[in-house]
Amino acid sequence: MAACELYSKYARVWLPDGAEVWKSAELIKDYTPEDQTLFLQLEDGTEVQYKIDPRTNNLPPLRNPNILVGENDLTALSYLHEPAVLHNIKVRFIDSKLIYTYCGIVLVAINPYESLPIYEADIINAYSGQNMGDMDPHIFAVAEEAYKQMARDERNQSIIVSGESGAGKTVSAKYAMRYFATVSCSSSETNVEKKVLASSPIMEALGNAKTTRNDNSSRFGKYIEIGFDKKHCITGANMRTYLLEKSRVVFQAPGERNYHIFYQLCASSHLPEFKAFKLGCADDFHFTNQGHSPVIDNVDDAKEMHSTRKAFSLLGISESDQMAIYQILAAILHLSNVEVKDQSADRSSISPDNVHLVVFCELMGVLCEEMAHWLCHSKLKTTSETYIKSISKMNAVNGRDALAKHIYARLFSWIVGSINDALKSALKQHSFIGVLDIYGFETFDVNSFEQFCINYANEKLQQQFNLHVFKLEQEEYMKEQIPWTLIDFYDNQPCINLIEAKLGILDLLDEECKMPKGTDDTWAQKLYNTLLKKNAHFDKPRLSNRAFIIHHFADKVEYQCVGFLEKNKDTVNEEQINVLKKSKLDFLLKLFEDDDKAPSSTNRLTNTGRSGQTQRDNKKTVGLQFRQSLHLLMDTLNATTPHYVRCIKPNDHKAPFTLDPVRAVQQLRACGVLETIRISAAGFPSRWTYQEFFGRYRVLMKQKDVLPDRKQTCKNLLEKLIEDQDKYQFGKNKIFFRAGQVAYLEKLRSDKLRMACVRIQKTIRCWLARKKYLRLRKSSITIQRYVRGHQARCYVKLLQRTRAAVVIQRNVRMWVTRRHYQQQRSAAITIQCTLRAYMARQQYYELMYEQKAVIIQKWVKGWLARQCYRRTLADIVLLQSCVRRMMAKKELKRLKVEARSAEHFKKLNIGMENKILQLQHKINEQHKENRELSERLSVIGKTQAMEKERLSREVENLRRSQQEARAKAETLPSLLEQLSFLQQELENTRREKEDLEDQAKVYIEETQQVVEELNMKNSLLNNEKDELNKLILEQTQQLAETKTNMENTKQLEKDLTEERSRYQSLLSDHLHLEERHRDLNEEMNVRISSSKSSHKRTDSNYSSNSSEFSQSLGSTDGEDNSIQTEDETQPTVDLSVLLKFQRRVKELEQEKQSLWQQLDNREEAQQVKAKEVEEQRTAGRTELDLETLKRQELESENKKLKQDLNELRKSLTSENSALMPPAPGSLPYNTLLEQLNSSTEELDMRKEEVMLLRSHMVRQEALKHKDSVLGESVKLDLSEVPSFQDVNRSTAIHTLNEDGELWLAYEGLKETNRVLECQMQEQQCLQNEKYRALLQEMNKLKEEKEQQQKMLAQSLLLPEDARIEASLKHEMTRLTNENLDLMEQQEQQDKTIRKLKKQLKLYMRKVEEFEASAQQKNKASMMNAPVRAVNITRKEREYQGMLEYREGDESCLLKNLVIDLKTRGVAVSFIPGLPAYIIFMCLRYADSVNDDQRVSALLNSTISSIKGVIKRKGADLEVVSFWLANTCQLLNCLKQYSGDEVFITHNTAKQNEHCLTNFELSEYQQVFGDLSIQIYRQLIKCMEDILQPLIVASMLEHEAIQSVLGSKPTGLRKRTSSFPEEAVTVDVLLQRLGLFYTTMSQHGMDADLIKQVVKQQFYIICAVTLNHLLLRKDMCSWSKGLQIRYNVWQLEEWLMERELAGCGAKESLEPLVQAAQLLQINKKTEADAQAICSMCTALTTAQIVKVLTLYTPVIEFEERVTTSFIATIKNLLKDRVESSTLMMDAKKIFSVDLPFTPSSVALETVQIPASLNLGFLTRI
Repeated sequence: MAACELYSKYARVWLPDGAEVWKSAELIKDYTPEDQTLFLQLEDGTEVQYKIDPRTNNLPPLRNPNILVGENDLTALSYLHEPAVLHNIKVRFIDSKLIYTYCGIVLVAINPYESLPIYEADIINAYSGQNMGDMDPHIFAVAEEAYKQMARDERNQSIIVSGESGAGKTVSAKYAMRYFATVSCSSSETNVEKKVLASSPIMEALGNAKTTRNDNSSRFGKYIEIGFDKKHCITGANMRTYLLEKSRVVFQAPGERNYHIFYQLCASSHLPEFKAFKLGCADDFHFTNQGHSPVIDNVDDAKEMHSTRKAFSLLGISESDQMAIYQILAAILHLSNVEVKDQSADRSSISPDNVHLVVFCELMGVLCEEMAHWLCHSKLKTTSETYIKSISKMNAVNGRDALAKHIYARLFSWIVGSINDALKSALKQHSFIGVLDIYGFETFDVNSFEQFCINYANEKLQQQFNLHVFKLEQEEYMKEQIPWTLIDFYDNQPCINLIEAKLGILDLLDEECKMPKGTDDTWAQKLYNTLLKKNAHFDKPRLSNRAFIIHHFADKVEYQCVGFLEKNKDTVNEEQINVLKKSKLDFLLKLFEDDDKAPSSTNRLTNTGRSGQTQRDNKKTVGLQFRQSLHLLMDTLNATTPHYVRCIKPNDHKAPFTLDPVRAVQQLRACGVLETIRISAAGFPSRWTYQEFFGRYRVLMKQKDVLPDRKQTCKNLLEKLIEDQDKYQFGKNKIFFRAGQVAYLEKLRSDKLRMACVRIQKTIRCWLARKKYLRLRKSSITIQRYVRGHQARCYVKLLQRTRAAVVIQRNVRMWVTRRHYQQQRSAAITIQCTLRAYMARQQYYELMYEQKAVIIQKWVKGWLARQCYRRTLADIVLLQSCVRRMMAKKELKRLKVEARSAEHFKKLNIGMENKILQLQHKINEQHKENRELSERLSVIGKTQAMEKERLSREVENLRRSQQEARAKAETLPSLLEQLSFLQQELENTRREKEDLEDQAKVYIEETQQVVEELNMKNSLLNNEKDELNKLILEQTQQLAETKTNMENTKQLEKDLTEERSRYQSLLSDHLHLEERHRDLNEEMNVRISSSKSSHKRTDSNYSSNSSEFSQSLGSTDGEDNSIQTEDETQPTVDLSVLLKFQRRVKELEQEKQSLWQQLDNREEAQQVKAKEVEEQRTAGRTELDLETLKRQELESENKKLKQDLNELRKSLTSENSALMPPAPGSLPYNTLLEQLNSSTEELDMRKEEVMLLRSHMVRQEALKHKDSVLGESVKLDLSEVPSFQDVNRSTAIHTLNEDGELWLAYEGLKETNRVLECQMQEQQCLQNEKYRALLQEMNKLKEEKEQQQKMLAQSLLLPEDARIEASLKHEMTRLTNENLDLMEQQEQQDKTIRKLKKQLKLYMRKVEEFEASAQQKNKASMMNAPVRAVNITRKEREYQGMLEYREGDESCLLKNLVIDLKTRGVAVSFIPGLPAYIIFMCLRYADSVNDDQRVSALLNSTISSIKGVIKRKGADLEVVSFWLANTCQLLNCLKQYSGDEVFITHNTAKQNEHCLTNFELSEYQQVFGDLSIQIYRQLIKCMEDILQPLIVASMLEHEAIQSVLGSKPTGLRKRTSSFPEEAVTVDVLLQRLGLFYTTMSQHGMDADLIKQVVKQQFYIICAVTLNHLLLRKDMCSWSKGLQIRYNVWQLEEWLMERELAGCGAKESLEPLVQAAQLLQINKKTEADAQAICSMCTALTTAQIVKVLTLYTPVIEFEERVTTSFIATIKNLLKDRVESSTLMMDAKKIFSVDLPFTPSSVALETVQIPASLNLGFLTRI
C-alpha cells in the first residue's frame, strides 16, 4: 500500500508542537512521491506547510480514525506512535473522565486529583471473577488477573507500581491490597486482611510527607508480599522497605513538610497522655518549620493521629510501646531545637541547662551532661592513645542532625519489623502476591545520592520490563505459529553495568569512602579518569568539575557529587550512640540491640588502634546495602509473573482532570509505555480472531465470496484488499496486521458503507420524489373534478333561482290580494264580537252575585256544626281513656298477685304430682309382688312338686306384663290427642300472628304519614346549606390531611420494608457468624481431641439446646446424622415451664372437652349396641317394635312441632321481615311469648315422658331375653349391676332375683326420681331466668322512661324546629339500639338453629336406619328359611390426623425424613410438603399426650436437621428449594392449627378439631420464620451463583443476528466471549429461569413466595447487566441498546407466559430498560437533555452521566456525546435527591414476606409411604 493512498486529501496527521507536543492537521492536497512539502490546515483553520526531510523522507504520523479514539487498550489503535498514545489518553482522561488505560500488559493510571466513586465494594464485586479484557481498565482488573493466575497456574505473582512522586503509586498499591483483602477470606482466627490494610496508615504516617509535587508522597520504597494458602485465602504478609529518605527528618525544602507523624503528634499534644512530651505547635520546632507549610488542605492531623493509633492497636503493638514510639519522636523534635553556640573556629558548646536538651534527655532517659558533651566533642583513636577533640559549630549541628536521622531510621526499621511480626501467620504459605510500590524515574534541578539510587532501581526494573514484554510477544507469535524476526528493543544493560559493575560508579564510591581523606572532589576525579570516554552512557558537564551525567533509558540526568560520600557512609558519632545505649528507656535499648549482638571476636584479635578501622571496614555502605536489596528484589520479581501499573502525574498544579502534554510525554517515556508501543509497533500490533474479522469486514465482500470456512474466507478477502503480504500474517486463531493496516481496512469499510448509504439515499430520494409527483398528479385531477362539478352546480342553481323567482312573484301577488280581503272580513267580525261580549258580561255579573251569597251561607252553617261535633267527640274519647286506664291497672294488679301465688306453680306441677302418685302406687304394688315372689321361692326350695306352679305363675306374670305393655301402648292415642290440641293452639297462634301483621300494616301506614309530614318540613333545612359548604371545605382540608397521612403511611411502609430487609440481612449475618463460630469451635475441639489421644469425640457432642432456638436460630450439626437433645440449662428462657403454665391455664377447657368426648363416646356405644339389638331381634317382638315405632313417630312429631314454634318465633323477631313486628314489652308481644314458652315447656315434658317410657321398655325387653344372645350382648350400661349368671352369688340372692324384677323396679324408681329432680331443677332455672329477664326489662323501661321525661322536659324548652330535630334524633337512637338488640337475638337464634339442625340430622339418620331395619325384618319374616345369613361390613376407621411415636424416636424420624431424604423422589412421587405434614402430625401427638419435653425436642431437632442439610447441601438448588417449601408449610401448619381466630377462618370443622390443645407455640413460629428467611436467602444465593456466569454473556455480549455494524477492533486483551462456541444466548437464561420456576412449583412452594423469588432474580439480572454496562465502554453503543431492549422483551414475555407480570419483576428491570433507551435516544439539543431527564427516573445522575460518557460510536456515522451536553444533563439533574453511588447493589436481597396460606390437605388422609422407612410411626 503506497503512501499516496494514505496521505490523500482530507487525511489527518500529527505535527510536532512546542507547547502541545503534537498538533492535529488535515491535508488539503493529495501527496505525491515527488512532493517535498505537505499542504496542511490546522484545526483552528490556519494553513501551514510541512517540509519533508529529503534525507529520511519521513512523513508526519497519521491520525487514527475517530472510532478508534478513546479505546481501552492503546494497542487497539491502528497507528501506534507517540501522538496517538498521547491523544487517546487525553480523550479518555479529559473528555470521558477515565483515569485507567491499558497499554498491552501495562495499566496506565493517571492521578485525577479528585475523589472518584470507583473503588467501592460493589465495584470490587463487579470485577471479581471477570477476565481482564471483559471489563474497562481498572486497578481491580489487574489485581483480579494476578489473583486468578496465582490460583490457576500455582505461580507467585507481582504487581509493580511505579511512577514519579505525586502520580498516585501509594493509592494504587493500597487499592490493590484492598481488593485482595476483600475477595479472599482469612484462614485463621485473626483478621489478617484488616491487619494488612491497617499497615498502610502506619507506613504513611512514618514514611510519607508533603512535597512540592504531592501532598502524600512516599519517601521510601516498599515491597509487600501477601501470602495465601491452598484455598487462596490470606494467611499473612511481609514488608520490605528500600532507601528511606532520612535527610527529610532534618531538612525540608520550601513548600514541603517533614514526615506526617511529627505533625500528627504536635496536633495531638493537648491529649493528657502526651502532656509529658511538652510539645506544642509544629512551627515551634526546627525540624518541622523549615518548609513553612505545616498544614495540608482538607487534612486533619489530629484525626489522622487517631487512625494511626488505632492501626497500631489493631496490629498488636502494646500501648506502652506506642507511647515509647511517640516519646522518641517527641525527643527528636526537641533535639532539633538544641542550640549550638560557637566559641571559636573549631570549638562549640551547648549549655547543660538548655530547655530542649533537658527535655530530650528526660525523654530518652540519658544524662544531660554526657549528651551535651558528646554533641560538641568527638573521640579520635590512634595507635597508642585516644584523643577527645572539640568540633566546630557546623560539625556539631551536622552531628546532631545525623543522630536524629539515625534514631528515626532505627525506629522506622523496628516498626517495620513489628508490622511483619504482626502479619506473620502460623499457617504455611502456599503462594504469594507481591505489591511493589517504588519511586519512579526522577530528575530535578539538583540531583543527589537519593535520585541516583532511585534511577538505578528504575534502570533495573525497566530492563526486567523490556525482557518480559519481548518474551510475551515472542510467545504469542510462537503460539500462533507465524514467522517472526528478532525485534530490536532498547537494552539498558550497559547503563546498569556503568552503575553496578566492577569499577563502576558504586564501586568507586565505596572505595573512596574507605579512604581516610576521601572527599567528593577526589571521587569525582576518579569517575572522570575511570569512566569518561570509556562508557557511552557516562559524561561530564562542561562547566562543572563536581558533577557527572548518566544517559538513562528515559533521559540524561546530571548528578551533583556534593554529599555522595557522606550519605553513602551514613556515619554517626559512636559516643553519642553509647550514651543512648545507657538509657533507662527499655524501648530505646531495643532499637540498638543489633549493635550489641555484633560479634566481639574481631575486636579481640586486633589491637586498640586497629579496632576502629576494622569496624569501619565491616560496616556496609548505603550503596552496597541498596544494591544487594535491589538484587534480591529482582530475583523475587523474576521468580514471579509480573503485572505492571504505571502511574502518571497529569500536571504540576494538582488541578483535577487537567493534562499537561509535555509532562505526560516525559512520564510516558520514562515509565516505558512508549517503549512498549514501539516494541508492539515493530511487529504485528493489531490482532483479530477470524470470527471478529469476518463480522467487522464482511461488508467488503460479496455474498458469493462467503464460504463455510471462515478462515479461508478471511484469507481470500485480505489477498484482494492488501497486496503486500508482509503487512499481515495468518495464525492458528488470529490474523496479525502491521501498524496502519487496520486503519486502511477501516477506510475501505467506511467508504463502502458511505457508498451504500449514498445508494440507499438515492433510492429513497427517488421514491420520495415519485411519491410526491404521484400525490401532486392525484391532487390536480381531484381539484379539476371538483371545479367542474362546482361550475355545473352553479348553472343548475341559476336555473333554479329563475324558476323560483317566477313562483315567488305569483305567490306574492296572490298574498297581497288575499290579505286585503282578510282585513275587511276581520274588521266586520271584530265589531260583531265586541257587541255580543258586552251583552254576555252584563248577564254574567248578575248570576255571579247570586252564587256568592249562597256559598257564604253554606260555609258558615257547616263551620258551626263541625265545631259542635268536635267538642262532643273529644269529651267521649277522654271518658273512654280514663275508664280503660282504670280497668288496665286493676288487671295488672290481679296478674301480679296471681303470678306471685303458689296456685300458679301448682297448676304448672299438677301433672307431675299425679305422675308421682301413680308411680308410687305402682312401686307399692311391685313391693307386694316381690314379697309374694320371695314366699314362692321359699316354697320352691322345699319341694320339687311346687315347680310347676311357679312356672305357671311366671307365665301369668309374663302375660300380665304384656298386658301392661299393651295398656301403655293404648295410652299413645291420648298423647296423639294432646298433639292435635297443641296443633290447634298453633293455628290459633298463627291467626293471632296474622292479626298482629294487620296491626303492623296500620302502624306502617301511620309511620308513612309521619314521614310525609317530615318531608314537607324538609324545606326548612335549606338554611343549613352554608354550613354544609363549610363542612365540605373542612372535609377537603381533611382530605388533604388524609393524603398527607397516606404519604406518611407509605413512607412508614417503606421504612418498615427497609427495616425488615435490614433485620433479615442482620439475621443472615448473625447466622453466618454463628456458623463461623461453630466451625471454629469444632476445629478447636478437633485439635484438642487430636492432642489428647485418650479422648475421643462422640456423637453426644452434637446436641441442640431448645433455649437457644427460642432466642436465635441456634447451631446445626452438619456432619452428624444422629440428632439428640439435651436438657435445657439456660435459666433465662425455660420453654417447658412456659408450656406448663399455658397447659394449666387451659386445664378447665381441656376437662370440659374430655367430658364431652366421654359423653359422645357413650352415646356412640349406646347407638352401636342399640343397632346390634335391633339386628338380633326375633319375630316374636313385633309388639315391642310397634311401640318403638310409635314412640319414634311421637318424637319426630315433637321435633317438628318445636321446629315450627322456633320458626314462628324467628319470624316474629326477624329484623328483615316486611311487616313490622310488635314492639318488645307490648301486651301482644308478652302474651304471645308466654304462650310460646308454655308450649315449649309442655313439649319438653312430653319428651321426658317418652324417654322414660323408652328406657322402661328396653329394660323389660332385656329381662325377657336375658338367656338369649340378645341378653348376653346387652349390658344396660351399668357396671355396678351384677350378672344373673354369676356363680359367686349365694343361692338365696340368686333365687330371690332370678327374673330381675326387683332390680327392674329399683332402677325404674331411681331413674324416675332422677328425671323428676332434673325437671324440677329445670323449672327452677327457667323461673330464675324469667325473673332476671323481667327485672332487666323493668330496669330498661325505667331508664327509657327517665330518658323520655328528660327529653320531653328539654324539648318543651326548645323551639318547634329544634324540638322536631331532637325528637328525630331520639327516635333514631332508639331504633338503633333496638336494631342492635335484635341483631344479638338473631345471632343467638342462628346458633340455636344450627344446633337444632344438627340434632335434626341425627334423628333423621336414626329414622332412616330404623326404616331400613324394619324393611329388612319384613323381608325376613316372609322367607321360609328359619335362619338368614347376615353380611357384616367392617366400618371404615376414622383417623385423627396424628402419628404416634415412642420417646427417643426423634433422631431416627429426622434422619429418615430430613437428613437422608432424597428430595427429587419425594417431590415427584408424593404430595408437596409431605415431610412438613408428617412432622406436624407427630407434633400433634406430642401435644395430645401433653408432653412438653417431646414438643421441644421434636421442634428443636427439626430445626437442627434442616439447618444441617442446608449447610451441607447449600449449593444444591433443589435441596434448598425443597426445604424452603417444607419449612414454610410447617410454619403455615403451626399457624393454621394454633387455634388463633386470625388463622382458623378458612379451616374446615375437622381441621378446627385438629388444632393444638395444650401448647401455644408462637415463639416457635418466629423461629421457623427466621429459619425460612435463612433458607430463602440461601436459595437466592444459589440462584445468583448459577445465573451470574450467564447474565452478562446472554444479556450484553450475545447477538442473535450479527448486525452490519460489527464489533470494533480490540487490543491485546481480547474479550473471552469472542468465540461463537462459548456464546450464551438469552434462551439459555430463560431455560434456567424456567427450570427454577418448575422446581419451586413441584416442591409446592407458595405462589406469593415464588413471585418474590422471581422478582429477586430479575433484580439480579438487571443489577449485574447494568453494572457491567457501566464498566464496559465497548458495550455503550446504539446497537447494543437495541439488543438489550430485545432481550428485556424476551424476559417480559417469559413473565407473561407464566402469569407473573404482577409480581414486580418487570418494574425491577426498569433501570436497564432506561439505560438501553438512553443509548438510543438523541443526545444533541437541550430538548433531548430534558427528555433524558424525564425518561431516566430509575437511574441516578452518576449512572446517566457515566452512560453518556462511555457512549462509543461503532461506525463513523455516529457522533460522540459532547462535553457540553453532559454538562447540561448535570445542570438539569443537580437538584435531584438520590444516592451518589454509581453501581447497583447486585448483592441486595429484598425483604421477604412469608405469606400465610392455609392448607386444604386433611391430616387424617395423609399416608406414609413405605419408602421413607418410617414404620415405627402409627396412625391414630
